[in-house]
Amino acid sequence: MAAPTISVCKFVGTVSLGLLTGVSATLSTITLPSLLALPTAVDARTTSAYVAYKSQNITSYLRHITTFSLFSAYLLSPRRFRHPYLLYTSIFAFASGPAVDYFVSFRSDTDERRAALDLEAQGDDVNGEQVRQAVERRRLTESTKAVLTGAAFAMQVIGIWGDGA
Repeated sequence: MAAPTISVCKFVGTVSLGLLTGVSATLSTITLPSLLALPTAVDARTTSAYVAYKSQNITSYLRHITTFSLFSAYLLSPRRFRHPYLLYTSIFAFASGPAVDYFVSFRSDTDERRAALDLEAQGDDVNGEQVRQAVERRRLTESTKAVLTGAAFAMQVIGIWGDGA
C-alpha cells in the first residue's frame, strides 16, 4: 500500500524540483539581466521589486512542496529500500531558500523585502547604481540557487532511474 504513495511523492517532488530549477535559472539568465536594460532607474526598481516579490512566493511554494514530498518518500520507504538520494535532494531543495539568500547576499529575506518596500516608498529619488547593484546581487543569488537545485534535480533523476533499474 505504501509503494503507490512513495511513487506519487517521488513524482511530485521531482516535478516540483524541476520547476524550481527552471524558475531560478530563468530569473538569473533572462529576467534579471533584462531589468538593466529598462530606460529609467524608477522602472527598473519597480519591476525588480515586483519580480522579487512574485518569484519569492513561487519558489517558496515549490521549495516546500519538493522538500515535503521527497522527505516523505524517504521516511515512508521500507528501511532496506531507503535510498539516501531522497534525503540529499530534499536537503538541497530546503537549503536553496533563505540559506542561499543569507550566505550569498549576507542579508535575510525579511531585510531584502523591507529594502524593496523602502525603495518603493522613496518615490522618484532613485539611484540607478544602487538599483544595478541590487539586481546584480539578486542575479548572483538566483544563479547559486539554480546550480544547487540543478544538482539536486540531476541527482533525483539519476536516483529514480536507479530505482527502476
